[in-house]
Formats: sequence, structure tokens, C-alpha cells
Amino acid sequence: MISTEGPRDLVKMLASRILLSKWMLGKQGKEGDLERRGHRHMDNRGTGLNVFVEESEGMQSRELLASGVEKKVSPLCPLDERSASLQIDEDQQHTLLRFRSSTIAAIVTSLGGQPGAVGIVRISGPAAVDVAATVFRPVKKRRSSSSSVRWKPRSHLVEYGVVVDSEGKVVDEVLAVPMLAPRSYTREDVVELQCHGSDVCLHRVLRACLEGGARLAEPGEFTLRAFLNGRLDLSQAESIARLVSAKSLVAADTALAGMQGGFSSVVRSLRMQCIEILTEIEARLDFDDEMPTLDTGLVISKINAMSHEVEQALDIANHDKFLQSGLQIAIVGRPNVGKSSIFNAWSKSDRAIVTDIAGTTRDVVDTGVTVHGIPVTLLDTAGMRETDDVVEKIGVQRSEAAASGADIIIMTISAIDGWTTDDGKILERIKHNQKSNGAVTPLILVINKIDCATSSFQFQDTLAGTFVKQVTTCALTGQGLPDLDSAILEVLGLDKVLSGGRRWAVNQRQAEQLLITREALSRLKSSISEDLPIDFWTIDLREATMALGQITGVDMSEEVLTNIFSKFCIGK
Repeated sequence: MISTEGPRDLVKMLASRILLSKWMLGKQGKEGDLERRGHRHMDNRGTGLNVFVEESEGMQSRELLASGVEKKVSPLCPLDERSASLQIDEDQQHTLLRFRSSTIAAIVTSLGGQPGAVGIVRISGPAAVDVAATVFRPVKKRRSSSSSVRWKPRSHLVEYGVVVDSEGKVVDEVLAVPMLAPRSYTREDVVELQCHGSDVCLHRVLRACLEGGARLAEPGEFTLRAFLNGRLDLSQAESIARLVSAKSLVAADTALAGMQGGFSSVVRSLRMQCIEILTEIEARLDFDDEMPTLDTGLVISKINAMSHEVEQALDIANHDKFLQSGLQIAIVGRPNVGKSSIFNAWSKSDRAIVTDIAGTTRDVVDTGVTVHGIPVTLLDTAGMRETDDVVEKIGVQRSEAAASGADIIIMTISAIDGWTTDDGKILERIKHNQKSNGAVTPLILVINKIDCATSSFQFQDTLAGTFVKQVTTCALTGQGLPDLDSAILEVLGLDKVLSGGRRWAVNQRQAEQLLITREALSRLKSSISEDLPIDFWTIDLREATMALGQITGVDMSEEVLTNIFSKFCIGK
């Protein structure tokens, strides 16, 4: 909270606010015309706030975009809704013109490994039909006497034929699937050639398309065109990449929910609420005598509701790593407490050697399992103890390293022996390593061999704050393993994700913008509580609006877009 005690602090506060305003909004540029439906109003106080008013099916909706330093924009090509929001200079406009006037082609099915029965080459762009007509020969027309008649497709009507190269040689039999604009993935004319799935066939068909006038698509260019043409927003585009790379059912479900607009709808709602409050404030700054008094309580109520929405989205962002990459769980403990037996029972395998001899496991053994649709890598470690055996000592060191890098540590003890002095030493070593690494890894206590316990195990009160969960198991019968699955999900908060509600995910880039939004809303509440003039409220509202616009791509630089879509595969 900013202190306003005394003139010196007030001057500092005002200066910092003014500097922040200039940093965010840039200098006021000259008002220029944008080639898009609607009109732009310039903020008459020199803040450079662009307000777009659109007509849509008889309904008016307001969209405020806080622009940065205005750049010289070349009128080489018309700007649609997506392109208008890009921060591009004249040289980048030439690139955009070349991009939008070119026709691209790429193999959109996977290459390498065992070939599939069918592979697909996709062509997209203004000349997609012409390129396809150059290489594709429908069988019905090939048998006709006239070979000069070019292919004239009907949208979404599959035709059988062959692909020929520049010399007229048949390279493969294909099915051509035309999808004419705007009823296509990119909202451009698209033709997909379904050929045989071997790498040789796919590359021969692609080469024929490139010789026919298309150029090779860049990574993510099909989805980039879909974004620029309004087919989807940026968060939906990122969800497509997540769906393609999903390694678990949960990751696929969350990506699909994001692709269908689950997260986008939340962000758009938050942004529109910011815009509505900003509109109310701006109206009173312009027409204070004609407007009723602003209901501060209602504004604060809206801000609190928005902050709650942002916090919920950030909670989901914490789970993104686990949903995409999975968990790493280290099973640690002293020798002969049943670590390897739990490892084998959990993974339903015999990866780890199990004997009655203490110190059988000398190295870290890993395997993959699935916990309620989430990929998990289990690490069976060597028993931790003081030893003079050189090999076993190396194994103990590797066990400690595995525990340090794990997302969850499962410390296993024997129900027969209870909590021993050696167990206490191992716990102290784990805590010491965590303190040295600055990590706080959740610890779950697993009491194994519960079937052999002569009496019920008494959990020490001194350990209650150390372990987040306690589970009793019997590795031989599998008793307690379902409880262990549930404990893991609960510790990481993934049980809420899997139980329903918000199934979409939030990646790191989106989380960064949500953090900016949260901080801006927090500063806004401070400004209101400190009774600062409402002019200052607009600064934080615009910052929140800009950050939310970055998530969906409403206000995005070309450099950021290039970085995002370059991580896509070539055919997507």
C-alpha cells in the first residue's frame, strides 16, 4: 500500500503513477484511420487509449484496447480484427502481406516410425485450389477425352484421383478433400490430399504441391492463419498444441476444454468487466456534471469478484506442469522396509529385485504408471543408511539426489518396527537437503507391512506437521495403494481438477499475464481505499485490460506470436 503521509510521500506517489502511466501507454501519437468495421475514439486526455465500437447483429459491444507507442503502419494490405491488434512496423507489414498472399503446404500427419495406412498433405491459401488442380487429376476426368479441363471442386465433397508431378508422372493415388473458405481450419481455401502413409509417398505428393506453386509451411503456420483470420483466439491456439502433445487423458481433456473456449470465455469476461468499469470512470471524467455519483461499493464488489476469478485461474496454473509432463515420485526409506515391493505392486511389474537381504537395491530404478489419468514416474531408491560399501554408498547418494528432484517424496517405514532412530536420521537428511536446495517437497508417510503388525501403529505427534499424509499399505496384497493414489492427488490439489469444474489448464505465459492482472487489481483496490482521484484508477484498469488481452491475443506483438507458433509442429 502506498503511503501518503506528508507532502514528500505524496509527490513520490504522484510521480510514480505518472511514470507508470507513460511506461504502459506510451506517447500519444497522431490519430490514424484503421481499415476495419467500426470507428476509433481517442482519449482526450492524451493517454493514447483506443476505443473500438463494433456492431454485431444489432447489438453494440465496446472493446477498449490500450495501445503502446504508435508506429508507422503501411497501408499495403487491409487489417482485419486480428491483424489490427498486432504491433507491427512498415517492414513487418511487407512480411504480413507476403504471408497472407502466399499458399502453403505441409505434411500434417506424423513422419518416422511405423508408417500408417493413410497420410495427409494439406494446402491452404488463396491459391490452394489452383495448386491442387495442378497436381490432382480426378479419375472421372482422367478417363474423359479432355485433359485440359481443370479441376473445379465442390466444398467438402471428397473425390478420388491421382497426383502427378511436373512431368505428368503419377506419384500416388489419393482422395482430395476441398474445404473452401470460410468453412475450413484456417478460414482460407484448404485442400487436403489423403495419400498412402509411407514417408516416400507423402514427400512425393508434397514435392508436387511445392512445384505446383505452394511454399513449405512454417511451424504452426496453419494455426497462426486460423488465429489471424479469427477462427480461434491465442489461448485456443495454444490449447491445440497442448492437445497434440498430450501424454495423458487428463492433459488431453484439459487441452480440449481450452480449445473449445473454456479458458477464453473466462478471460474475455474478466476483460469486459474491466472495460465496463473503465468506461464508467472515463464517462465521469468527461461528463462529471451530467453523470450520477459512481457507486464505489459496487466497483469494489466487482473488483473482488474479478480477483477471485483470477486467483482460481492461477490455482489451475500451478497444476499445468503435472498435467502436461506428469509427476516424479521418489520412494525412500531405510533398507528392507518394502520400498521395492511397493514399487512393483504399484507398477504391476517386477522391475525391482526383491529379497530379504538388506541393501538389495543399489541404484535408482524408474518406471511409468498412471494415477487417475496423470502420468507418474516412480523412482525406487536404494535404502538409506551409513555404509562402508563403495557401491552401496553411491546408491545412497543417488537416492538423495532422486528425492531432491522429485515432486513428491514417499518415505516408507515398516509397521513391524514402527518409527525408528534410523528413520529419524533419514528424515533429517531429507530436510537438510531440501533446505540446501530451497525446495519444499511434500512428504507422504507410507507405513508398509501393515498385515504383519502385531498392534496398531501409533503415529507420533511430533511428526504430525512433517508429513502431509499418512497411508498404511501391504505391498503383497495391494492394500492401501488406491488410498496412496488419492493422497497424491489431494496433496497436489489435482483432485479438484479431476473431480469436475474447470478442466482447462493455464500455461506459463498465460499465468504471467494473470499475475500482472492480479497485481493491477490489487493496486486498484488500494487506490480506492486511499481515496485517490479516479484518474489514477484508470491506470491499473488499463494494465489489467492489456494483460488479459495478451492472453487471448487481442493486443499482441509479432515477436511474441512468432515465438509461440514456432513451437508448433510443421503440419499444425
